[in-house]
Amino acid sequence: MKIRFWGVRGSIASPGPKTVRYGGNTTCIEVRTDAGELIIIDAGTGIFPLSHALLGEMPLTANVLLTHSHWDHIQGLPLFVPNFIPGNTLRLHGAFDPVSGNGVEQVMAVQLQYSYFPVREAELKARMEYVTLTPGESIQIGSATVTPHLLNHPVINLGYRIESGGKSMFFTGDHEPPYNIYEPDDAEYAEYQQFVDEKAEAILRGMQGVDVLVCDTSYTRQEMPSKRGWGHGSFDTSIAYARQAKVGTLFCTHHEPTRSDDALEAAFAQALQDNPGAQDGLDIRLAREGDSFTF
Repeated sequence: MKIRFWGVRGSIASPGPKTVRYGGNTTCIEVRTDAGELIIIDAGTGIFPLSHALLGEMPLTANVLLTHSHWDHIQGLPLFVPNFIPGNTLRLHGAFDPVSGNGVEQVMAVQLQYSYFPVREAELKARMEYVTLTPGESIQIGSATVTPHLLNHPVINLGYRIESGGKSMFFTGDHEPPYNIYEPDDAEYAEYQQFVDEKAEAILRGMQGVDVLVCDTSYTRQEMPSKRGWGHGSFDTSIAYARQAKVGTLFCTHHEPTRSDDALEAAFAQALQDNPGAQDGLDIRLAREGDSFTF
Protein backbone atom coordinates (compact mmCIF):
# COMPACT_ATOMS: atom_id res chain seq x y z
CA MET A 1 0.00 0.00 0.00
CA LYS A 2 1.17 3.53 -0.74
CA ILE A 3 0.00 6.88 0.56
CA ARG A 4 0.84 10.37 -0.67
CA PHE A 5 0.03 13.60 1.11
CA TRP A 6 -1.47 16.35 -1.07
CA GLY A 7 -2.65 18.59 1.78
CA VAL A 8 -1.62 18.61 5.44
CA ARG A 9 -2.77 21.99 6.84
CA GLY A 10 -5.90 22.44 8.91
CA SER A 11 -8.75 24.96 8.92
CA ILE A 12 -7.66 27.15 6.00
CA ALA A 13 -5.11 26.95 3.21
CA SER A 14 -1.96 28.83 4.18
CA PRO A 15 0.41 29.13 1.20
CA GLY A 16 3.47 31.31 1.42
CA PRO A 17 7.19 31.39 2.12
CA LYS A 18 6.76 30.34 5.77
CA THR A 19 4.89 27.14 4.89
CA VAL A 20 6.67 26.08 1.71
CA ARG A 21 8.52 23.08 3.25
CA TYR A 22 5.47 21.31 4.66
CA GLY A 23 2.88 22.82 2.33
CA GLY A 24 -0.12 25.08 2.64
CA ASN A 25 -2.95 23.00 1.16
CA THR A 26 -5.69 21.56 3.35
CA THR A 27 -6.36 17.88 3.91
CA CYS A 28 -6.12 15.37 1.08
CA ILE A 29 -4.46 11.94 1.08
CA GLU A 30 -4.03 9.66 -1.92
CA VAL A 31 -4.08 5.93 -1.12
CA ARG A 32 -3.04 3.27 -3.64
CA THR A 33 -3.51 -0.44 -3.06
CA ASP A 34 -1.00 -2.94 -4.42
CA ALA A 35 -3.59 -3.66 -7.13
CA GLY A 36 -3.47 0.02 -8.14
CA GLU A 37 -6.91 1.03 -6.91
CA LEU A 38 -7.29 4.74 -6.11
CA ILE A 39 -8.79 5.90 -2.83
CA ILE A 40 -8.75 9.58 -1.86
CA ILE A 41 -9.30 10.60 1.74
CA ASP A 42 -10.79 14.09 2.07
CA ALA A 43 -11.05 16.78 -0.55
CA GLY A 44 -9.45 19.91 0.84
CA THR A 45 -7.51 22.22 -1.46
CA GLY A 46 -4.90 19.48 -1.87
CA ILE A 47 -7.24 17.55 -4.16
CA PHE A 48 -6.76 20.20 -6.86
CA PRO A 49 -3.07 19.42 -7.56
CA LEU A 50 -3.85 15.71 -7.15
CA SER A 51 -6.51 16.00 -9.86
CA HIS A 52 -3.93 17.34 -12.31
CA ALA A 53 -1.64 14.43 -11.53
CA LEU A 54 -4.48 12.04 -12.38
CA LEU A 55 -5.07 13.39 -15.90
CA GLY A 56 -2.80 10.70 -17.37
CA GLU A 57 -5.04 7.97 -15.97
CA MET A 58 -8.29 8.81 -17.77
CA PRO A 59 -10.86 7.38 -17.65
CA LEU A 60 -10.78 6.83 -13.90
CA THR A 61 -12.98 5.99 -10.96
CA ALA A 62 -12.07 8.07 -7.90
CA ASN A 63 -13.39 6.76 -4.60
CA VAL A 64 -13.35 9.74 -2.23
CA LEU A 65 -13.81 9.14 1.50
CA LEU A 66 -14.92 12.26 3.33
CA THR A 67 -14.22 12.36 7.05
CA HIS A 68 -16.64 15.26 7.57
CA SER A 69 -18.15 18.27 5.84
CA HIS A 70 -16.14 21.20 7.22
CA TRP A 71 -14.80 23.47 4.50
CA ASP A 72 -11.14 22.56 4.81
CA HIS A 73 -12.00 18.93 4.00
CA ILE A 74 -14.37 19.45 1.05
CA GLN A 75 -13.62 22.78 -0.62
CA GLY A 76 -11.50 21.25 -3.39
CA LEU A 77 -14.29 19.02 -4.72
CA PRO A 78 -15.82 21.52 -7.18
CA LEU A 79 -12.39 21.96 -8.80
CA PHE A 80 -11.53 18.26 -9.05
CA VAL A 81 -10.60 18.30 -12.75
CA PRO A 82 -11.82 14.76 -13.65
CA ASN A 83 -15.36 15.92 -12.77
CA PHE A 84 -15.38 17.91 -16.03
CA ILE A 85 -14.26 15.03 -18.29
CA PRO A 86 -16.72 12.47 -19.74
CA GLY A 87 -16.03 8.83 -18.87
CA ASN A 88 -14.85 9.46 -15.33
CA THR A 89 -16.67 8.54 -12.13
CA LEU A 90 -16.50 10.32 -8.78
CA ARG A 91 -17.85 8.08 -6.02
CA LEU A 92 -18.23 10.15 -2.87
CA HIS A 93 -18.45 8.34 0.48
CA GLY A 94 -19.38 9.97 3.77
CA ALA A 95 -21.68 10.16 6.76
CA PHE A 96 -25.38 10.82 7.19
CA ASP A 97 -25.96 14.27 8.68
CA PRO A 98 -28.54 14.06 11.50
CA VAL A 99 -28.94 17.85 11.54
CA SER A 100 -30.00 18.26 7.91
CA GLY A 101 -31.36 14.74 7.53
CA ASN A 102 -29.35 14.29 4.32
CA GLY A 103 -26.68 11.89 3.18
CA VAL A 104 -23.28 12.70 1.72
CA GLU A 105 -24.86 13.99 -1.51
CA GLN A 106 -25.54 17.32 0.22
CA VAL A 107 -21.79 18.08 0.22
CA MET A 108 -21.86 18.61 -3.55
CA ALA A 109 -25.38 20.01 -3.70
CA VAL A 110 -24.57 22.85 -1.30
CA GLN A 111 -21.22 23.77 -2.86
CA LEU A 112 -22.53 23.73 -6.40
CA GLN A 113 -25.26 26.28 -5.85
CA TYR A 114 -24.92 29.25 -8.20
CA SER A 115 -24.36 31.53 -5.22
CA TYR A 116 -21.05 29.78 -4.57
CA PHE A 117 -19.91 28.14 -7.83
CA PRO A 118 -20.68 28.84 -11.50
CA VAL A 119 -21.15 25.21 -12.60
CA ARG A 120 -24.15 23.17 -11.50
CA GLU A 121 -23.87 19.47 -10.71
CA ALA A 122 -26.04 18.64 -13.73
CA GLU A 123 -23.44 20.32 -15.95
CA LEU A 124 -20.54 18.17 -14.76
CA LYS A 125 -19.42 15.64 -17.37
CA ALA A 126 -18.33 12.85 -15.02
CA ARG A 127 -20.69 10.36 -13.41
CA MET A 128 -21.44 11.28 -9.79
CA GLU A 129 -22.25 8.56 -7.28
CA TYR A 130 -22.94 8.84 -3.53
CA VAL A 131 -22.45 6.27 -0.80
CA THR A 132 -23.68 7.14 2.69
CA LEU A 133 -21.76 5.10 5.25
CA THR A 134 -22.70 3.62 8.61
CA PRO A 135 -20.05 3.66 11.38
CA GLY A 136 -18.69 0.19 12.04
CA GLU A 137 -20.00 -1.30 8.78
CA SER A 138 -17.22 -2.15 6.31
CA ILE A 139 -17.43 -1.67 2.57
CA GLN A 140 -15.25 -3.07 -0.20
CA ILE A 141 -13.43 -0.87 -2.70
CA GLY A 142 -11.68 -3.29 -5.00
CA SER A 143 -9.17 -5.20 -2.91
CA ALA A 144 -9.49 -2.74 0.01
CA THR A 145 -11.74 -3.16 3.02
CA VAL A 146 -12.76 0.25 4.36
CA THR A 147 -14.29 0.55 7.81
CA PRO A 148 -15.61 3.91 9.03
CA HIS A 149 -15.37 4.70 12.74
CA LEU A 150 -17.17 7.51 14.56
CA LEU A 151 -14.69 9.94 16.11
CA ASN A 152 -15.06 13.14 18.16
CA HIS A 153 -15.56 16.50 16.45
CA PRO A 154 -18.26 19.22 16.56
CA VAL A 155 -19.83 17.64 13.44
CA ILE A 156 -20.17 13.94 12.54
CA ASN A 157 -16.62 12.84 11.71
CA LEU A 158 -15.61 9.44 10.38
CA GLY A 159 -12.15 8.02 10.83
CA TYR A 160 -11.23 5.35 8.27
CA ARG A 161 -9.40 2.06 8.62
CA ILE A 162 -8.24 0.78 5.23
CA GLU A 163 -6.93 -2.78 4.85
CA SER A 164 -5.54 -4.34 1.69
CA GLY A 165 -3.00 -7.04 0.91
CA GLY A 166 -2.15 -7.62 4.55
CA LYS A 167 -1.41 -3.91 5.15
CA SER A 168 -3.50 -1.38 7.04
CA MET A 169 -3.80 2.32 7.81
CA PHE A 170 -6.10 4.56 9.85
CA PHE A 171 -6.87 8.24 9.34
CA THR A 172 -8.66 10.13 12.09
CA GLY A 173 -9.85 13.16 10.17
CA ASP A 174 -10.41 15.90 12.78
CA HIS A 175 -10.52 14.35 16.22
CA GLU A 176 -10.27 15.36 19.85
CA PRO A 177 -9.97 12.50 22.34
CA PRO A 178 -13.33 12.22 24.15
CA TYR A 179 -13.45 13.71 27.64
CA ASN A 180 -15.96 14.09 30.45
CA ILE A 181 -17.88 17.37 30.16
CA TYR A 182 -19.01 17.15 33.81
CA GLU A 183 -17.09 17.83 37.00
CA PRO A 184 -16.33 14.80 39.25
CA ASP A 185 -18.84 15.93 41.88
CA ASP A 186 -21.68 16.32 39.34
CA ALA A 187 -24.41 13.70 39.46
CA GLU A 188 -24.01 12.99 35.74
CA TYR A 189 -20.23 12.45 35.91
CA ALA A 190 -20.13 8.67 36.44
CA GLU A 191 -22.67 7.83 33.74
CA TYR A 192 -21.01 10.12 31.22
CA GLN A 193 -17.58 8.73 32.07
CA GLN A 194 -18.82 5.28 31.09
CA PHE A 195 -19.83 6.71 27.71
CA VAL A 196 -16.41 8.36 27.33
CA ASP A 197 -14.58 5.14 28.19
CA GLU A 198 -16.65 3.08 25.75
CA LYS A 199 -16.08 5.57 22.95
CA ALA A 200 -12.34 5.75 23.65
CA GLU A 201 -12.09 1.95 23.58
CA ALA A 202 -13.97 1.76 20.29
CA ILE A 203 -11.62 4.30 18.69
CA LEU A 204 -8.56 2.39 19.88
CA ARG A 205 -9.95 -0.84 18.46
CA GLY A 206 -10.25 0.84 15.08
CA MET A 207 -6.62 1.94 15.19
CA GLN A 208 -5.25 -1.23 16.74
CA GLY A 209 -2.16 -2.61 15.09
CA VAL A 210 -2.27 -0.61 11.86
CA ASP A 211 0.94 -0.13 9.92
CA VAL A 212 0.28 3.61 9.53
CA LEU A 213 -1.73 6.01 11.69
CA VAL A 214 -2.39 9.49 10.28
CA CYS A 215 -3.62 11.60 13.16
CA ASP A 216 -5.03 15.09 13.80
CA THR A 217 -2.17 16.82 15.63
CA SER A 218 -3.19 20.46 15.54
CA TYR A 219 -1.99 21.72 18.90
CA THR A 220 0.82 21.64 21.41
CA ARG A 221 0.51 20.61 25.05
CA GLN A 222 0.41 24.27 26.06
CA GLU A 223 -2.31 25.16 23.54
CA MET A 224 -4.75 22.34 24.31
CA PRO A 225 -6.40 23.78 27.44
CA SER A 226 -7.60 26.88 25.58
CA LYS A 227 -8.75 24.80 22.59
CA ARG A 228 -10.80 22.26 24.53
CA GLY A 229 -14.01 21.43 22.72
CA TRP A 230 -12.72 22.59 19.34
CA GLY A 231 -12.46 18.99 18.17
CA HIS A 232 -8.74 18.62 17.54
CA GLY A 233 -5.85 16.66 19.00
CA SER A 234 -2.30 17.46 20.03
CA PHE A 235 1.14 15.96 19.64
CA ASP A 236 0.69 14.32 23.04
CA THR A 237 -2.67 12.75 22.21
CA SER A 238 -1.49 11.49 18.82
CA ILE A 239 1.61 9.89 20.31
CA ALA A 240 -0.52 8.34 23.05
CA TYR A 241 -2.89 6.82 20.48
CA ALA A 242 0.00 5.42 18.45
CA ARG A 243 1.62 3.82 21.48
CA GLN A 244 -1.59 2.39 22.90
CA ALA A 245 -2.69 1.01 19.52
CA LYS A 246 0.80 -0.37 18.81
CA VAL A 247 1.02 1.10 15.32
CA GLY A 248 4.13 1.07 13.16
CA THR A 249 4.34 4.66 11.88
CA LEU A 250 2.59 7.80 13.08
CA PHE A 251 2.12 10.78 10.76
CA CYS A 252 1.17 14.00 12.56
CA THR A 253 -1.04 16.16 10.32
CA HIS A 254 -3.68 18.94 10.18
CA HIS A 255 -0.94 21.44 11.00
CA GLU A 256 -2.11 24.67 12.63
CA PRO A 257 -2.31 27.18 9.72
CA THR A 258 -0.67 30.03 11.65
CA ARG A 259 2.35 27.86 12.49
CA SER A 260 5.32 28.40 10.20
CA ASP A 261 7.47 25.47 9.10
CA ASP A 262 10.15 26.49 11.59
CA ALA A 263 7.62 26.71 14.40
CA LEU A 264 6.11 23.38 13.39
CA GLU A 265 9.49 21.65 13.57
CA ALA A 266 10.17 23.28 16.94
CA ALA A 267 6.81 22.09 18.30
CA PHE A 268 7.51 18.59 17.01
CA ALA A 269 10.96 18.51 18.63
CA GLN A 270 9.46 19.69 21.93
CA ALA A 271 6.78 17.00 21.76
CA LEU A 272 9.39 14.28 21.34
CA GLN A 273 11.28 15.70 24.30
CA ASP A 274 8.07 15.77 26.37
CA ASN A 275 7.37 12.11 25.52
CA PRO A 276 10.62 10.27 26.29
CA GLY A 277 10.79 6.82 24.79
CA ALA A 278 8.00 7.59 22.33
CA GLN A 279 10.12 6.55 19.38
CA ASP A 280 11.07 3.17 20.84
CA GLY A 281 9.55 0.89 18.21
CA LEU A 282 7.48 3.74 16.78
CA ASP A 283 8.36 5.85 13.74
CA ILE A 284 6.95 9.37 14.27
CA ARG A 285 6.89 11.86 11.40
CA LEU A 286 5.43 15.22 10.44
CA ALA A 287 3.17 14.86 7.39
CA ARG A 288 4.60 16.87 4.52
CA GLU A 289 2.79 17.84 1.33
CA GLY A 290 4.18 15.84 -1.59
CA ASP A 291 5.70 13.07 0.52
CA SER A 292 4.92 9.44 -0.30
CA PHE A 293 5.16 6.43 2.00
CA THR A 294 5.05 2.80 0.91
CA PHE A 295 4.43 -0.01 3.39
